[in-house]
Amino acid sequence: MRRHPRGRAEGGRPVTPSAKGAAVGRGIGIGLMYGLWKPRVLGAWRVPAAGPVILAVNHAHALDGPMLMGTAPRPVHFLIKQEAFVGPLGPFLERIGQLKVDRSSADRTAITGALDVLAAGGVLGIFPEGTRGEGDFASLRAGLAYFAVRSGAPIVPVAVLGSSERRGRLVKGLPPLRGRVDVVFGDPFEAGDGSGRRTRRALDEATVRIQDRLTAHLENARRLTGRRATLE
Repeated sequence: MRRHPRGRAEGGRPVTPSAKGAAVGRGIGIGLMYGLWKPRVLGAWRVPAAGPVILAVNHAHALDGPMLMGTAPRPVHFLIKQEAFVGPLGPFLERIGQLKVDRSSADRTAITGALDVLAAGGVLGIFPEGTRGEGDFASLRAGLAYFAVRSGAPIVPVAVLGSSERRGRLVKGLPPLRGRVDVVFGDPFEAGDGSGRRTRRALDEATVRIQDRLTAHLENARRLTGRRATLE
């Protein structure tokens, strides 16, 4: 099958993000994250060793995605805003199996790619808040519920803490080099109610359940690590 521009195969169907590429990305993430900082990873054993899974990650700093790529026990395909795919970074992100998403509309290409990752038994990474903010899961978009209910994949909540508490001296936009960043994985859970419904009401109800679980995990992770909420 010949690959066409923008990750499409002949016939117009999007190409499934590369699992090998994501594995390469994980290797790069391990080298960078452990080389520049001191990640402390807690509960990684909670991530299912095989089969589809969704990692739902809080998002307070641009480092959170790369940090998870380098500390998760399996290669991760992240849904990343299309604005990040600029210059040489765009082709690089695509080669390491990451998914470009247009947040201004229902991006069918990104949706199909994400579902393909899960159908192939891969790991999909999502920032359910949609963009960087307080990193407290206070405002969730329905996309996470849709992918979880549609695919049946379990959700593993992940709290990345310490990436936004202090500013580095050399690079103000990053945490201090060799500083500790905590990555805490929670117990996997099912988003649906067992009925198999995919109606708007079912997705809204699933979103409420997801938010409760993610918020509880974040609070527990903060107690466990002694971390503050955000940069003061």
